[in-house]
Amino acid sequence: MDSANQDINLNSPNKGLVSEGIRDVPVEGAMGTTEPVGLTEEEAEEMKIELAKVEDEIITLRQVLAAKERHASEIKRKLGLTPLNELKQNLTKSWQDVQTSSAYLSASATVDEITQSHAYKKTQETLAQAGQKTSAALNTVGSAISRKFGDMRNSATFKSFEDRVGSIKSKVIGGKENGEEVHSPTEEKPMQDKAPF
Repeated sequence: MDSANQDINLNSPNKGLVSEGIRDVPVEGAMGTTEPVGLTEEEAEEMKIELAKVEDEIITLRQVLAAKERHASEIKRKLGLTPLNELKQNLTKSWQDVQTSSAYLSASATVDEITQSHAYKKTQETLAQAGQKTSAALNTVGSAISRKFGDMRNSATFKSFEDRVGSIKSKVIGGKENGEEVHSPTEEKPMQDKAPF
């Protein structure tokens, strides 16, 4: 790229990449000159030098900032200030800010006015009475069901059923209660030692 009038290849694989060599290539202005309008060649050169210095300072400041951020995070880690703790502190501070904000105070006053209103108190009383009546009704239903189960358990049908279950249980368990060994129905009975001879 020795000439300022050379065409740039837009199909190049390096399109959009800026290299150090391209930075200093003069770009033609609208008037066809390489210097900015109203500046001499010396002024333009001084501005380019100043721009390079400012860009170098920006790079240095970014490096310093990154080092300071690393140092700050190291200090926070040593102090036990984890990101979670910082988040909790931020949320607490934000909640305190919300509570002292005029919008929150206004809304709080409105809620206080509503809770003191006649309609609110009437609704609250009605709901409390409905809850008490519902509780009483459920207690009555529970008592009735318990009584019915008690009556059913004392009935002849249930006693007959209970006796049958008991007899099946004793047949399955057998003499276990009497200290005898219980064998499963699939277990073969051991041969008797007393032979007839």
